[in-house]
Amino acid sequence: MPFAQLKDRALISVSGPDAEHFLQNILTTDLDTLGPGQAKPGALLSPQGKILFDFLVSRAGDNGFQLECRADIADDFVRRLMLYRLRAKAEIAKQDHVLVTVAWGDDSTASDFDSIAVDAKALADTRFRDVAVRRSYGGEAKDGGNPNAWLALRIGNGMAESGSDYQLGDAFPHDVLLDETGGVGFKKGCYIGQEVVSRMQHRGTARRRVLIASADSPLPAAGTELTVAGRPVGALGSVGGRTGLAVARIDRVKAAVDTGEAIMAGEVPVTLAIPAWAKFSFPQDAASAEEA
Repeated sequence: MPFAQLKDRALISVSGPDAEHFLQNILTTDLDTLGPGQAKPGALLSPQGKILFDFLVSRAGDNGFQLECRADIADDFVRRLMLYRLRAKAEIAKQDHVLVTVAWGDDSTASDFDSIAVDAKALADTRFRDVAVRRSYGGEAKDGGNPNAWLALRIGNGMAESGSDYQLGDAFPHDVLLDETGGVGFKKGCYIGQEVVSRMQHRGTARRRVLIASADSPLPAAGTELTVAGRPVGALGSVGGRTGLAVARIDRVKAAVDTGEAIMAGEVPVTLAIPAWAKFSFPQDAASAEEA
């Protein structure tokens, strides 16, 4: 089983009798649907509906949760959670220097992963539909596994992450497919930014989406603007050789395809495709969609 060890992640623990109620009222994830052994995506939003922090959340015992996030945003995330805690009986703490190991593929070759994972209770990363991905917390760094293979897997499945693919404070949950990966609970009660996200869902007004970019030559660096006839349509995120992720306006991409205009990443022509598992589609009438 291929694996990669991620050294740039952190864990935030939230525990206590009010932990679930507290988190359910502020995060996009519906914790009522979070089962044992699962790691589900989610976000803490601004009141305007933009992503301030992204994470994977899992259960830790009867009254505890762990939020896996980027190490460089963990302290700010803890401070924001503290701000919202008020009188809730919930303890919030950051676990420093936690090694995250991800493994994927056929369980018949799981021994490679199991030999380095201290925590036998690996979590299922529920974002992935076409391949089984497990995450384990703890242990010591070994050879690091194959981070390039992990990057390729993430790109191939359209899994965007902040920092690599978009900037915090600049994206709505729909932009990065949290609405389709289980990161937004549309049947739960109110949470911060809920009105904006619900309105976008019910009106079908999401225009920016994560797409998979491919080219006949190596793609330029992450952050390179995507253009059509000099007009911006999006930007590249994570790049691995000739493939990468992009967050782009799907109405403008569809219009370019309909008119046969080239989509450029710098000087490189690219093709943009919807991840195979995703339910959204390009608008039927791109011109009308862009005017809306």
